[in-house]
Amino acid sequence: MRLGSIVVFVALCSLTAYYIYEPIPEEIEERWKLMLTNSFFRSLSHLADFSERLGLKDYMGVMYLITLLENIVPVSDEHVKVTIEKFDGVEVVLYQPKHSGNSVNLRRAVIYLHGGGWCLGSSRMSPYDLLARKIVTELDAVVLSVEYRLAPAHHFPVPYEDVYRVVKHFLQKGVLAQFSVDPERIAVSGDSAGGNLAAAVSQQLQKEPGREVHLKAQALIYPVLQALDLNTPSYQQNQHMPILPRTLMVRFWSEYFTSDKALFRAMMANAHNNPESSGLLKFVNWSAFLPETYHRKYNYSAPAVVQGGGGEAGAGDGPSQAFADPRASPLLVPDSALRSLPKAYVLTCEYDVLRDDGLMYVTRLRAAGVEVFHEHYDTGYHGVLMFTVWPTDFLIGRRVTYNYIKWLKENL
Repeated sequence: MRLGSIVVFVALCSLTAYYIYEPIPEEIEERWKLMLTNSFFRSLSHLADFSERLGLKDYMGVMYLITLLENIVPVSDEHVKVTIEKFDGVEVVLYQPKHSGNSVNLRRAVIYLHGGGWCLGSSRMSPYDLLARKIVTELDAVVLSVEYRLAPAHHFPVPYEDVYRVVKHFLQKGVLAQFSVDPERIAVSGDSAGGNLAAAVSQQLQKEPGREVHLKAQALIYPVLQALDLNTPSYQQNQHMPILPRTLMVRFWSEYFTSDKALFRAMMANAHNNPESSGLLKFVNWSAFLPETYHRKYNYSAPAVVQGGGGEAGAGDGPSQAFADPRASPLLVPDSALRSLPKAYVLTCEYDVLRDDGLMYVTRLRAAGVEVFHEHYDTGYHGVLMFTVWPTDFLIGRRVTYNYIKWLKENL
């Protein structure tokens, strides 16, 4: 009996190790900790797939558990005053310093947009709450964290429009005065899908004639910037990396636009472009915009152009127009639309499907004359900014946070 128990125990341990283990590059620190963390993500993803196939709950509805597990109630503490506000009908979490050395001085401000593929995430998640408090205390700044509506309940452009309304409301001189914010020291920032929204808002604000208050900076953390080519070298190299495999990123994109699974299938095959969007592929030609060191064994092959775009993807007034819209894909604007943008901080990670989106944007911004600080993490992977709270606190998460806040301190 004891021998049988030992055999069962060893078998269970072997199966567990087999499930947890992933071929993560050796240079990534705390590899086993990342494997353990990702085993939870993978398990939840499998459960979400199973639930959707059975018609119990849609995939993103199950994956939203990640958001719920991290959610907290943001409260004031001895250094930071926290309030829940409504800006033009959109909920925001507002963080303000409780004490300032000189109350006459106006403060800096950071408008922060959380990540989560437009489908997950919340400004109330503990890592975002911690980040906001660090920015407030270290910069004596006001932080505005936006609780925009999410897909698939609210497809594009709803999340973008929520963010844009908040930013326009906040940039009114009367509102800035209410919170003692310096109109010349405001940044918009975000990670992943939040980086997408931050880049899109920065571009859109430049189109408004007569605007009195302008952003001083945009800080984009591993941003997702284009939906036309989902097979760039970084998508190929990192398609099975933890946290954000290619399948999940493609699902985020498709769910952002529509609940029709035809678009997901077309995007997985990188065959979702139609003649209209194909005219914009020149802006995401990685063979032209990626530094040579990132080309490696990959040869540029433009995505297939399909008449009709594949199911609903080809509808003239549907997603085919949406993923070619620069409000969804900020990388698709011409150089002339980039020249007047505020200085930028762009963070990219080597082991991230979105690496090349950020690299191409850095290249194009610099070519347009925009001041860019590019911070690349050779051992980084998607989502590291979120890994700062137990039990998923990683050394690289702390470094990324420190360097990001340091840049804000020196440039805002």
